[in-house]
Amino acid sequence: MIAVLALIVGVVLGIVLDPTVPVALQPYLPIAVVAALDAVFGGVRAKLDGVFDDKQFVISFISNVLVAGLIVYLGDQLGVGGQLSTGVVVVLGVRIFGNVAAIRRHLFRA
Repeated sequence: MIAVLALIVGVVLGIVLDPTVPVALQPYLPIAVVAALDAVFGGVRAKLDGVFDDKQFVISFISNVLVAGLIVYLGDQLGVGGQLSTGVVVVLGVRIFGNVAAIRRHLFRA
């Protein structure tokens, strides 16, 4: 219940305040969103499996976003940012689809 209320408050604040992402951080936002989605789907899967731990979820969420951003930043510094961004998206995409498949099997028994 608290999570749903926090989500609603966050959406309303985002609409009302219309925050902007600094230009320097804009290339990292899509990677951060994909990394956050990976943590969210992993959390949903863990909840359905009955092994959800809120501390582990928060640490996973924050560390996924930071590590993904750091990898892309290092790629930008080395001149291969596009390739590393693609690599991060592929790895996280595979994890997301794996978690979604597990959620589907758990919910629909298929």
